[in-house]
Amino acid sequence: MWFDSWGDIGRIVAVGAAAYVSLVVLLRLSGKRTLAKLNAFDLVVTVALGSTLATILLSSDVSWSEGVIALALLAVLQFVVSSVSARMPGARTVITAKPTVLLRDGVPLEDVMRDQRISHSEIRQAVRSSGVGGLDLVAAVVLESDGTLSVITSSQLGDGSALDETQ
Repeated sequence: MWFDSWGDIGRIVAVGAAAYVSLVVLLRLSGKRTLAKLNAFDLVVTVALGSTLATILLSSDVSWSEGVIALALLAVLQFVVSSVSARMPGARTVITAKPTVLLRDGVPLEDVMRDQRISHSEIRQAVRSSGVGGLDLVAAVVLESDGTLSVITSSQLGDGSALDETQ
């Protein structure tokens, strides 16, 4: 239970180092999107990568080559899904959540906030974090598809075209 053999330890060190290097190379090849702020799909891929790496490290039933193929498959699937979502707006709405306006012209949208499970204190925190002192100075607070809150002040609103996809 506490110790089986030096061979098992050696395997973990050798395969673990090789798998780690392979994962870093795959992440670099797959691009910045793989490591971007996470939407639901990105989170699933990240968790799956971590789980796969752990399995490669700890399971002698999985060879290094099988593990690298599994890691590469996840990276390729993430690349394909992100490419499809970038080229086909309809696919993006299936894969990621649509941004949602939570506050408009200084007025919190209560029903939307309730649906999105966002509190008034979270809105105020986002506004303060953006350096704004009052809700009356805010044109919109948007819950982005990655879960972050974007604050657009009245002076920054312009023509409002950045809010088009939130409608």
